[in-house]
Amino acid sequence: MTTPERTEPSTTAGERDMLEGWLEYHRETLEMKCAGLNDEQLRQLSVPPSEISLLGLVRHMAEVERGWFRNILAGEGVEYLYSNDDRDGDFHATEQDTYAEAYAAWQAEIVRARELAASRTLDDVGTGKHRSGETFNLRWIMTHMIEEYARHNGHADLLRERIDGATGE
Repeated sequence: MTTPERTEPSTTAGERDMLEGWLEYHRETLEMKCAGLNDEQLRQLSVPPSEISLLGLVRHMAEVERGWFRNILAGEGVEYLYSNDDRDGDFHATEQDTYAEAYAAWQAEIVRARELAASRTLDDVGTGKHRSGETFNLRWIMTHMIEEYARHNGHADLLRERIDGATGE
């Protein structure tokens, strides 16, 4: 397996390119944190009572990409992959769940998110409704996605260090 590459965001880009660059950077960071581990390692939980694992984070980010871009931005109304019956089902990976499956789902959601974002301006407001009833423009969604990845990449740092001692950016 090749080690994923991570592209540093531009330090002088305009707003749209800056948001896209940071979002891609954080997507690539999560992939890097999972690289080289087997399914058993990726399913290892952090510390009780937390139910967070690297596999769970990948599944969660597939759900987050799906929810914000497909449901909120585009109004597609698609069901969630893991958390329809269990709000935290994305984090509840079983021994049958594999990284290959989760990774494929996550990457498919990223591809769709990129397509949906590319056809809109940052000011375009999503056509779907959030559970709060609020609407969100693409700028807010992209900023939120960067925050979501950054927070969970912090979790991924700690999980990876616990699993095999690997540290780094």
